[in-house]
Amino acid sequence: MQAATLESSGATLPGPARPRRRLLFLAHRCPYPPEKGEKIRAWHLLDHLCDRWEVDLGFLLDDPADLAHLPFLRSRCASVEVQAVGRRTQMARALLHLRPGQPLTRGWFHAPGLAGWVRQGLAARRWDAAFVYSSAMAPYVMGPLAQRAGLRRVLDMVDIDSEKWLAYAADARAPMRQVWAREGRTLLRLERDAAREFDHSIFVSEAEASRFAALAPDCAARIGWVDNGVDLARFDPARAYPNPYAGTAPAPQAQPAAAPQAQPAPAIVFTGTMGYRPNIDAVCWFATAVLPLLRGRVPAPEFHIVGANPAPAVLALAALEGVHVSGSVPDVRPWIAHAAVAVAPLRIARGIQNKVLEAMALGRPVVASPQAFEGIHATPGRDLLVADGAPALAAAVAAVLDGAHPGLGAAGRAAVAAGHDWQAALRRLDPLLALPA
Repeated sequence: MQAATLESSGATLPGPARPRRRLLFLAHRCPYPPEKGEKIRAWHLLDHLCDRWEVDLGFLLDDPADLAHLPFLRSRCASVEVQAVGRRTQMARALLHLRPGQPLTRGWFHAPGLAGWVRQGLAARRWDAAFVYSSAMAPYVMGPLAQRAGLRRVLDMVDIDSEKWLAYAADARAPMRQVWAREGRTLLRLERDAAREFDHSIFVSEAEASRFAALAPDCAARIGWVDNGVDLARFDPARAYPNPYAGTAPAPQAQPAAAPQAQPAPAIVFTGTMGYRPNIDAVCWFATAVLPLLRGRVPAPEFHIVGANPAPAVLALAALEGVHVSGSVPDVRPWIAHAAVAVAPLRIARGIQNKVLEAMALGRPVVASPQAFEGIHATPGRDLLVADGAPALAAAVAAVLDGAHPGLGAAGRAAVAAGHDWQAALRRLDPLLALPA
């Protein structure tokens, strides 16, 4: 009866819903929760694609705690394939699969179960497109099975990983200097091969994409970038955050000035995963080369290192005067929100630093090295301070503590809102996965 009514009124019955196209999303780690750099980008990309595709997600599980997030990921994706790995197993595979001209990275991230699942899917033509997160996972979707017409492949290298290894080599002693240098050379070869085979390769910034285009000029036409964004609602300075610092001061202008002897010590904060070598290098250098230059201030500022898995070298810094190592915290936002200044003194860095975006989004003054500033859409001196070398960094931090840049935090927030909105950034992704007309 209802159908007859519709027909007589000239309405058209809806036909069967057209199934959404199916996409393979591969990642080298669990892409959720978005609590650190690589997971932040991976999650926002995955979440965006899940709104547009039926997504089959596959990844390596290197942290048992991530098992708790599988139900949520399965509710978001069409299917989830997980391969548990451990450092010893990965090391053994890296050595077992080592071949002349091949990087250790290739064997380290090779998991037979996940590779078999991908091969079966490719053979069955299950996917219309594949999105691969990180160059380490590119080999899973390379070769004859993946080279069929109608399968669109996009590789997110994020940054040029090979150059990170070359930077490690430049600062290492034998024999690791030779090991890291070899890894840099061989991984660059893999990155170039992958860029030649995939339809598009993207990076985290225009600067990183331009650098790789210079290293692989034959692929330049298929190289682009999708900027990192920041969750402006989550990192909102208008929220009330509990003060995690005992006896320290928030921003210099946040309360009336008191007599010097009554002032609590201003908090300088660094956030990040503290088992990651560039972060280890940054905090060790800041604590030993920059912080001593601020010791003459009254009161002397205190340096807080906030992040999970602090390496032994980082833990040892807690023995220094005015240095605190927190380890993992449930929420990094209070530590940033109540800091007088956030620092990013990285000397080894690639791509966009989320720690810089998050601190700017929270309206905190930021002092960054040139390496940490790369890819940030902001104006130095107006939105943040960029300084190179220990004396310059110390002078910039001192200027913030003296109240010389009262508008820096607000300007930083405005800059990331204009230049690092996730919704705007991700619009660059969709055309790359569309088949040519």
